[in-house]
Parts: sequence; structure tokens; C-alpha cells
Amino acid sequence: MNSLQRLCSGLALAFSGMSLVVLPLQAADLLDNFDIAMTTSDLAGTPDPRALAAAMSAGGLVATIQQSGNNNQATLSQQGLNSQALISQLGNDQQAFILQQGADLSAVITQAGYGNTASITQIGSANVALINQYGAYNSASIEQNGTGQQASITQHGNNQTAVVRQY
Repeated sequence: MNSLQRLCSGLALAFSGMSLVVLPLQAADLLDNFDIAMTTSDLAGTPDPRALAAAMSAGGLVATIQQSGNNNQATLSQQGLNSQALISQLGNDQQAFILQQGADLSAVITQAGYGNTASITQIGSANVALINQYGAYNSASIEQNGTGQQASITQHGNNQTAVVRQY
């Protein structure tokens, strides 16, 4: 497991198939150090590595969307086995989209700034994609269709465009 896959699996909500697994809170969960019994993370957002490992070993899909700011939009769609995705947005008016179809896929989009747009589309198996955007009005896209592909885009500054296509 590479560092990108560890990052994705360390920050996630566990999904069983395409349905979210949500278990009831216990009264003690709100009174102690925010540990939530029988869930994948506590109220502070710290994931339970045992639950995440169980989801991945069961062929699960793991997904996280984190947003701070105004008017941010994020869409994440997964179909297949053992895939992870993370969208993290800090700022305003940003758009992010991840589509994964296949097995053993990893995707991360990180946006900090204003008006950035990013998309990752992965079809196949064992593909890894990473987009980092810091600034304003940047646009980035990664398309992967096949097996064992890796791509990374990092943008610092404003008004930049980048596209990676791997087939």
C-alpha cells in the first residue's frame, strides 16, 4: 500500500457496497474523549483504523468529503471493490468531482483558495490520482482508463489549467 492509499484509507467513512454504515450513538460517546463505539470515526473525525481495515478487507469502498467555506460543491461516486476517495475543500466557490469504477483505485482532491475546479475519473484497476490546488480559478482534470496508472497535478497560483489523460 503506497502513501496515497494510506492517506485515503486513513481519512474516510466506511461504506458497505454503496450504502453508508451508520450506527447509533451511545450516551457515553458524547461525554468522554469523543470516541464513538462501533463506528468508523469519533466526533472529532478521527477514523477507527480497525473499522476501515475491515471495510477494505471485505471489498469495501471508502469515501470522505471535507468542506470548510462557502458555496463549495463536491460529488463522489464509486462502483467496484477496494477503492478509496477523498475530497477536501478549504475556501469558497470550489467544485470537485471523483468517479471511480473498478478495483483498487485511489483518488484525492485537495483545494484551498477560491473558484478552483477539479475532476478525477478512474476506470480500471490499481490506478492512483492526486490533484492539489492552492490559489484561485485553477482547473485540473485527470482521466485514467486501464491498469496500474499514476498521475499527480499540483497547482500553486491563479488561472492555471492542467489535464492528464491515461489510457
